[in-house]
Amino acid sequence: MDVHGVVLFGDVVRSRDDAELAARWLDGLSASLDAEYGSDRLADFEFTQGDEVQGLLAPGADPMQAILLSTLHPHDADSPVPRMRWVMVLGRVEPGQGPATHRSGDAFVAARALLGRARVDRDGLLCQTGDPVADAYLTGTAPLMAAIIDRMTDRQRQIARMALIDDLRQSEIADRLDVARPTVSVSFARGEVRNLARLVTSVRAIWADGVTRVLAGSDAAAADGRAP
Repeated sequence: MDVHGVVLFGDVVRSRDDAELAARWLDGLSASLDAEYGSDRLADFEFTQGDEVQGLLAPGADPMQAILLSTLHPHDADSPVPRMRWVMVLGRVEPGQGPATHRSGDAFVAARALLGRARVDRDGLLCQTGDPVADAYLTGTAPLMAAIIDRMTDRQRQIARMALIDDLRQSEIADRLDVARPTVSVSFARGEVRNLARLVTSVRAIWADGVTRVLAGSDAAAADGRAP
């Protein structure tokens, strides 16, 4: 019997420019995301064709963490990290074994179609829960979040990572980086870190609300003996 899962596809932008870099980055990213999610994984992360990583998470997991961990990195020559676009989809997945690249189901089909749309529209993040209300809001918010990150400088990404992932205050970030507090404040303002934090909070809340409604509808249908 199929179950619900969250499918994540992460695609390296312009991977053909440096296929070796893309493969090396995705290999390390897969391992770090496996460690990050632990028991929240329904299948291991794995990359394919040198330019795409796939993951399968439990419905209650926070897929936004994967997006933040993979995009809030510097892109300079000393820390070569390719830019990525992501899609996350809640849907039915078939039972199976092995990593996400060996799995299948409606959610994988939907994620592939959504990734194609993201490439055409040049969006950095698209999300789909299957709930029409939540998905309408996600369509308007998730790409904006990715666009803010894409415009950031390396230092702004570093500071945003410390604020959003490490949950540090500006004064703590300044101490960690051994810079003056006003320097961090300027990066916050110019990098729109506060706006990014608000968008991340909103996207997480909308996603969770959509997931809750979809799963509640599925449970109700199962209780009534109807097809979900």
